[in-house]
Amino acid sequence: MTTFLKQPLKLALVQLASGADKAVNLSNARSKVLEAAKAGARLIVLPECFNSPYGTNFFPKYAETLHPSPPTKEQSPSFHALSAIAVEANAYLVGGSIPELEPSTKKYYNTSLVFSPSGALIGTHRKTHLFDIDIPGKIQFKESDVLSPGNQLTVIDLPDYGKIGLAICYDIRFPEAAMIAARKGAFLLVYPGAFNTTTGPLHWSLLGRARAVDNQSYVALCSPARDLDASYNAYGHSLVADPSANILSEAEEKETIVYADLTNDAVANIRSSIPIYTQRRFDLYPDVSAGQE
Repeated sequence: MTTFLKQPLKLALVQLASGADKAVNLSNARSKVLEAAKAGARLIVLPECFNSPYGTNFFPKYAETLHPSPPTKEQSPSFHALSAIAVEANAYLVGGSIPELEPSTKKYYNTSLVFSPSGALIGTHRKTHLFDIDIPGKIQFKESDVLSPGNQLTVIDLPDYGKIGLAICYDIRFPEAAMIAARKGAFLLVYPGAFNTTTGPLHWSLLGRARAVDNQSYVALCSPARDLDASYNAYGHSLVADPSANILSEAEEKETIVYADLTNDAVANIRSSIPIYTQRRFDLYPDVSAGQE
């Protein structure tokens, strides 16, 4: 049997409510991550923009500088908080995302940081697809008014377990990045995301299950909790789908933690039973993972 996941892994998604006070947000994140670790989770995920309110008007105020790396505590309190929390939890930590300012270009990014149980930074992803939409009568939102897109796809090796693909929110609507991560051996695709109460009911679960069945990989979607007093209302419903696109666990809209137990058998068995990985017709269409290093 092919090994994608070296040993069973308990995954936790922290559906967090974040307000205007960054220090309170970081403290709340620490409390919830430690709760998940105490329950046995060894890979813990926070939501998109977990350290700040979500909205283009908030990004400049809450943005932190991450380069040169490692930044000072003054440049990025969130970087140092996440590193310390990962050590305290003795877990891999996907730090949702935070607003980032690149000082050399004065550009803003929506950036996810991943830390090992030793507190080392082992992965970074800048959101590659910006959320610019206009649904008449329902929602208009344009991240590109403030943010710039990242220019790299992200696959991260967790030495104790295996590879994960990492992307952020709107990235999930573009299946190519997920395909590339899966073909590079990822057992799990992780998406911190803040779908809203219009797009969430339409496509949140559908997209998570679609990426799972397309790639025969686990998929984790981690949302902020819903705050109806905020200017942006997140959908919530953080969930984990298995490689057969079954929903293993799903939250409602309130602050909570979602858990799932991941196994190599679940990945290997579906890829063996329905062997799409050996049946693709690259003589008819290109392999999107070719040339991706």
